[in-house]
Amino acid sequence: MQTIIIKLYPGKLENADIDLRYLVPDRIEEVSNGLVQDNGYDYLENNALGLWLKTESAISTYPMIIKLFREEKIIENDLSLSAEIYISEKDTDELENCRLVFP
Repeated sequence: MQTIIIKLYPGKLENADIDLRYLVPDRIEEVSNGLVQDNGYDYLENNALGLWLKTESAISTYPMIIKLFREEKIIENDLSLSAEIYISEKDTDELENCRLVFP
């Protein structure tokens, strides 16, 4: 499996509800028909929330996440304006080893 990490900064969110740690991965899994799955979360520097996702091909699936973020708000949050997306070919990789692909 490969890694996708979504980094969210509370200060950039309209509604920094902690439930985003569950709602975002669940919605991505639903929209991707299970191609992208939840793989946990962690709190990062500067109070950022990191959402780890797993998939067979990060390079081919991260665009559907961007599309979702541009088309839907998740509990009042336009994540296309506030999220960073990182990918790695490695399984459950660390953020510092991932490549920024959005924005």
